[in-house]
Amino acid sequence: MRVTMTVNGTAVTADDVWEGESLLYVLRERLALPGSKNACEQGECGSCTVLMDDVPVCACLVAAGQAEGGEIVTVEGIADRRGELHPVQQAFIDAGAVQCGFCTPGLIVQAYDLLRRADGVPDDADLRESLAGNLCRCTGYEKILDAVRLAGARMAAVAGGPGQFSGGAR
Repeated sequence: MRVTMTVNGTAVTADDVWEGESLLYVLRERLALPGSKNACEQGECGSCTVLMDDVPVCACLVAAGQAEGGEIVTVEGIADRRGELHPVQQAFIDAGAVQCGFCTPGLIVQAYDLLRRADGVPDDADLRESLAGNLCRCTGYEKILDAVRLAGARMAAVAGGPGQFSGGAR
């Protein structure tokens, strides 16, 4: 089967897609976008989180055919077209929230989604709830939470308020 979708702002087509192939496999293996990680293949860890039609999904659980005609944003697409990191991506680096890096793409996509929809900088309860589906084996999550808080503050400073600045391919 052929799957046509928009990925990170660019129309793409994947040919000879098997009916049971996941969106994650298509992104990583057919479209050469290795940012989303393949960890549990059961939707439990969040390492493969992408935005599909503006909703965070575990790409390992989405059949590639379900993405037909859809808009997908991966961790690569959150950076702007010039390759400059989005404030969420930069904050993860600056706060030391990147360890082995396996969970990082999914956490960044989830944090990006939270902050672009937030009305003000989210409180800790909202941060924890939003990131609850993303597992990290290396950290105690504090540096990850610090990174999201830092990104929220930076986004608010740049745009005059959180939720107003999305940057990236959007």
